[in-house]
Amino acid sequence: MKKTAFNDLHKKLGAKMVPFAGYEMPIQYPNGIIHEHHVVRSKVGVFDVTHMGEFIVTGPDALAFVQKVTTNDASKLNFGKVQYSSMCFENGSIVDDLLVYCFGEYFMLVVNASNMEKDFNWLSANTAGFDVKLTDISDEVSLLAVQGPDSVKTLQKLTEIDLSQIEYYNFTEGKMAGLDMIISRTGYTGELGFELYMKCDEATACDIWEQIFASGQDFGIEPVGLGCRDTLRLEKGYCLYGNDIDETTHPLEAGLGWITKFAKGKFNGSEAMQTAKAEGLKRRLVGFLCSEPKFIPRHDYKIFSGETEIGKVTSGNISPILNKGMGMAYLTTGFEKLGTQIEIEARGKRFIAEVAKLPFV
Repeated sequence: MKKTAFNDLHKKLGAKMVPFAGYEMPIQYPNGIIHEHHVVRSKVGVFDVTHMGEFIVTGPDALAFVQKVTTNDASKLNFGKVQYSSMCFENGSIVDDLLVYCFGEYFMLVVNASNMEKDFNWLSANTAGFDVKLTDISDEVSLLAVQGPDSVKTLQKLTEIDLSQIEYYNFTEGKMAGLDMIISRTGYTGELGFELYMKCDEATACDIWEQIFASGQDFGIEPVGLGCRDTLRLEKGYCLYGNDIDETTHPLEAGLGWITKFAKGKFNGSEAMQTAKAEGLKRRLVGFLCSEPKFIPRHDYKIFSGETEIGKVTSGNISPILNKGMGMAYLTTGFEKLGTQIEIEARGKRFIAEVAKLPFV
């Protein structure tokens, strides 16, 4: 397994380490996932997300290439802008969801850790006819996500850049804790926060970590793991590749029509998705909340309306904020209306839930 520059720090802090996307990653620290969840919602937490993949797209046709392989409209971007997008096969199914960073004449694509090799091979296969160069810099980059209401106060002590002026889904390049890095106003928690992309050796990366924690000490800063990252994103209704979206789903049924811009012209999967839209979507991704106390909905649990099976749970957990079961599921069209009562089957029993508005929190 690969190890991030922060691996020894995680172990010294008592993290439970697990294999994840080819890396040894911290799933939680001694205080546990629910505690860490509340730290991010109320204070500030730091995630090691170095396992994410970063690809650079350069060359005269960089924009045209990104327009072909992603669903959103990258022509709307200028230097310092970030865009949430997806990549699709020709049949409209999702290769991956990703972030597109615009550096003016070139782009950085940030992809899911579990899809890095697949994504790079797929992107490479789409370069025919484009004057572009793809470079995988994933192994060179360390990435920390500093998330929570006190993230600005924590990081502002370490930079002369006015962080309050960086708007959501924007970034800048500059010094943080004495190191040049990309400072991005993004994250996967729904809270105020930043993602810090840095190229440095292990000693420097660990020094950055220590400076961030010293700066955030007055605000109750804590390290947080991938376990609470999942509950945080689920409370906000953010899709997780491999659960809520994958190669069997397309953006429109996943509620990602807002990042699917047909007006920009033809792109991979556009014709298939337009056909599906014209014929009428057969299922939709919805959120639901459970009525039964302490019931935890799990991936692939079947969902019923009466005796009719109408879908399956894609993601589920207990919401630490609402203290009840929450989840997302694909339901047959006609059952997606808010307030619709559904039954989730688990261990030979049925548990009542209700289609609910996203985000939950």
